Amino acid sequence: MHTALMVILLIASLILIVSILLQTSKSDGLSGSIAGGAEQLFGKRKSQGYDALLAKITTVCAVVYIVLSLAIVAIFQ
Repeated sequence: MHTALMVILLIASLILIVSILLQTSKSDGLSGSIAGGAEQLFGKRKSQGYDALLAKITTVCAVVYIVLSLAIVAIFQ
């Protein structure tokens, strides 16, 4: 049982890492401060479906990761 929970925890952590790395950045960094509000004015259309899906996957994997971590500590103390 311990091995199965650890494998599920490993898979959840890998999916969590990949889903975070695939998400687009919310900040523009230095280019956003130089360009000003031009992109805000005209609007830069992002793929809301793709970003929303990655956000949901990240949330689910984070909850699974936390719950499994606490369960492993509680059960096998």
